[in-house]
Amino acid sequence: MNRNMIIVIVLAILVLITAVQAVQLNSLKNSISSGRVNVNNAPSGAGAGGDSSASSLNELPSMVGGC
Repeated sequence: MNRNMIIVIVLAILVLITAVQAVQLNSLKNSISSGRVNVNNAPSGAGAGGDSSASSLNELPSMVGGC
């Protein structure tokens, strides 16, 4: 198999992956616009909750790094 054929195959795979991601992105956009996506299911470490990030600041050690 020559080099040009390998390049064409790799490009075709990349285009196929891009097309699949475009379809998934469009589906996600439609779900968000119709209100079918619930963002309250994010894990607490994701920063979605305001209280969880404030409480984690209190758990930090008094001195971080430095000499």
